[in-house]
Amino acid sequence: MTAAAQNKSADAARTGSSFVALLRGINVGGRNPIGMPELVACFSDAGFGNVSTYLQSGNVLFTADHMKAPKLEAKVEAMLEERFGTPLLVVIRSRDELAQTIDVAPADHGSPKLRSDIFFLKHPLTAEEALAEMPELRDGVDSVAPGPGAIYFSRVAARATKTRIQKFMAMPIFQQMTVRTWRTSTRLLEKLDGADTART
Repeated sequence: MTAAAQNKSADAARTGSSFVALLRGINVGGRNPIGMPELVACFSDAGFGNVSTYLQSGNVLFTADHMKAPKLEAKVEAMLEERFGTPLLVVIRSRDELAQTIDVAPADHGSPKLRSDIFFLKHPLTAEEALAEMPELRDGVDSVAPGPGAIYFSRVAARATKTRIQKFMAMPIFQQMTVRTWRTSTRLLEKLDGADTART
């Protein structure tokens, strides 16, 4: 790509739609260590705009022009493997997709009495397909519900050690999703909205 084309692409990205890339399995137990500055540089060098990160678990906020999330996932996964030398699963949601997932969550999701997560599903996996493989969880502790491109999972905080979700997390299908806490998910939406406001 010529320098002029790169500049045009970067300008378009800076004014494009907002997304968050959720990377799976980096900086966990010493596996796949990747610094957040290196991630920012990787996305910026590829022409994405307004790149920032949140926490160390691989949450990258950025803008891109005229691309759907599944196509972006493939592009970002190839980009990361070339840059860091290891294949990484990436789930990407637009600002509106993330907002929808949060808006339609169960009413008590995020309650102080619960430890609540969102399992973000890699396209084309659906919540119905994932739940069909869900093993029996612990009654009175665990609860699950389907969402748009996601599964809502929570366990009673006072009995969290009794959860049976580990059985699901050990299954092959779990490799097609990445988990974020409810607080992290809502904070990512806040940051996307803040970035959009700053650009307008």
